Amino acid sequence: MHIDPFKVEIWMNEWENHCAYNLAETCVASITIEELLKLSGRNSADLSELLPMKMTYGAIEGSVRLRGAISGLYEDQEISRITVTHGTIAANALVHKALVSRGDRVVSIVPSYQQHYSIPASLEADIQLLELRPEDGFLPDLDALRRLVTPETRLIALTNPNNPTGALIERPMLEAIVEIARGVGAYVLCDEVYRGTGQTGDGITASIVDIYENGIATAGMSKAYSLAGLRVGWIVAPKDVTEKVLIHRDYDTISVGAINDHFATMALECKDKILARSQKITRGNLAILDAWVTNQPRISWVKPTAGTTAMLKVDVPMTTRAFCVDLLKQTGVMLTPGDAFEMDEYVRIGYANSTDVLVAGLDRIDAYLANF
Repeated sequence: MHIDPFKVEIWMNEWENHCAYNLAETCVASITIEELLKLSGRNSADLSELLPMKMTYGAIEGSVRLRGAISGLYEDQEISRITVTHGTIAANALVHKALVSRGDRVVSIVPSYQQHYSIPASLEADIQLLELRPEDGFLPDLDALRRLVTPETRLIALTNPNNPTGALIERPMLEAIVEIARGVGAYVLCDEVYRGTGQTGDGITASIVDIYENGIATAGMSKAYSLAGLRVGWIVAPKDVTEKVLIHRDYDTISVGAINDHFATMALECKDKILARSQKITRGNLAILDAWVTNQPRISWVKPTAGTTAMLKVDVPMTTRAFCVDLLKQTGVMLTPGDAFEMDEYVRIGYANSTDVLVAGLDRIDAYLANF
């Protein structure tokens, strides 16, 4: 099976351990186990409850306690529809492998996480790309979507909030997408790993599974919950999809680690405190980034409304990949080149790292851009 190289992950693997100011990071500033214990009203003494834990495979689909905590993130989802996975990346891969076959039409809304078009392409699906445009605020053109969705459409795939632009599809537009899908009996896969990072209100947008009977949501502990190191994600899906997912999962996962399951449960049981922390960081840091963009003549953007990343259009006489490499070597600041998302004129910036890293990194980008 041929599959295209995963551009953004190759970039991250090559450079993220060789930078001083990581503005390519997409997770809200990570928390320690000590901080997690404090947020959950515990302390180090509570780690003793791990001592009698036997290191077996544990619950294959995820513990009942963890799936119960996950179900609380949605309006009305039974734990039988929830499958725990090794991060959102495994969740996405499992859904595509479970649902997509050769010749199926898959409509992927791009830019997006590369899984959502490269995996179905590797399965020899009929891939159709709906390209988001800055003049639309990086929100999908529904008329264009209608033209791409045919009776042969098996799946519509999107990220919401969008990775990499930070655009947020609110419930009315999600409902319109659902009606298009329902008209041909297509599934809608919504990668919701950044859900909970909205810039207004409670920060939590509607989930596709609470809107559409054939909706599939994937998410995990990495982004809004600041616990990427747990490698815990999940799929919420209709019964028929869950059954197919579990067949594929038996071949590549078996179960997540029992300790990972334990700490993910602890985090979700105090989710309000973790999300409040995350929103304080994302909202405060986006205000800093907004002021910086306003005063930087070589940068323009569509300001994100959610997520932890934004696409910056850079006015420099070089490719944005060359710009990112030279910037990193000269200043230690790491961004992500837009060609990882087929957006050659842009770079992706992650603004949810610690505030001091963001401010220091922006200062160094200013100094670098002053040379042009």
